Amino acid sequence: MKHRLSMNKIRGAIPLIDPIFLNTPQFFSKGLSDVFNCKLMVKIETLNPIKSFKGRGAELLLAQIKEFNPVVCASAGNFGQAMAYACQKKKVPLTVFASKNANIYKIKMMRSFGAVVKLMGEDFDEAKIIAKAFANKQEIKFVEDSKDLETLAGAGTIGLELLKFPDALDTLLIPLGNGALFSGIGRVFKELSPQTELIAVQSEGAPSMVESIRSQKLITYPSVNTISDGIAIRLPVKQSLIDLEHFIDDALLVSDNATLKAMKLLHQHLGIVCEPSAAVGIAAMADNKNRWRNKKIGTIICGGNLTSDQFKNWIMDY
Repeated sequence: MKHRLSMNKIRGAIPLIDPIFLNTPQFFSKGLSDVFNCKLMVKIETLNPIKSFKGRGAELLLAQIKEFNPVVCASAGNFGQAMAYACQKKKVPLTVFASKNANIYKIKMMRSFGAVVKLMGEDFDEAKIIAKAFANKQEIKFVEDSKDLETLAGAGTIGLELLKFPDALDTLLIPLGNGALFSGIGRVFKELSPQTELIAVQSEGAPSMVESIRSQKLITYPSVNTISDGIAIRLPVKQSLIDLEHFIDDALLVSDNATLKAMKLLHQHLGIVCEPSAAVGIAAMADNKNRWRNKKIGTIICGGNLTSDQFKNWIMDY
């Protein structure tokens, strides 16, 4: 398959990533399988120091950066945490730009790992524009999730792990933000398990990526309106649309209400706390129950960073 991300790049990423992010739990959930009348496999990417899969790509990025060379990134929170964690270990100064409305817990954690966090812009995409201008002016390296190849390769290692699962999956539902997670996993599955249906899931309050893919042209929005901050994209990365071509078999949009119910289901049946962006695969299953009956389905629980109020209001209220 012709793609800028090679299988060798993904396989070569494994020894460069902190093992704490690798070989995450993946198993059939009896409780959730019963809810959806299928065999549902979940892969849990929240049991690490940053409670997110983003550590994989960040570790790979930092393997390319020399000690003390400063870098800049933009983040809704999880990529910033991953970069801060990796930069702190390697003594690389990091500045993260996040929106003025970013998750306060994610901001706190980025700072706790040593990053300088600048809150600018009304949303992630505006913060990213400001971050790029800052990096250009200061002549500092800007790293961009989903555009930098390492972020795709890091996510690709999840795909390799999924293929070690004893049962072949009929369908895999993957949260879709800027596209690194889907591109990395999609690259692996289309090469090694092309019979598995790959479905992208995004919030209906931030549908720019799904609409861009469906229309095969760049669709942008002036604002987003969703609790799923980790996938709340209104200005798609053009390179991501190229990377995702031929990987997505179907795309679904889910409501915030369905996502909240999915978060509660995950807490009830798995005992885990996940953020909205990580629950959209389960939300999509709840919206289309008959579609999965008697099939082997998988989804990635890709992040678990909530404020205490969000945990109380979104998960414990059931």
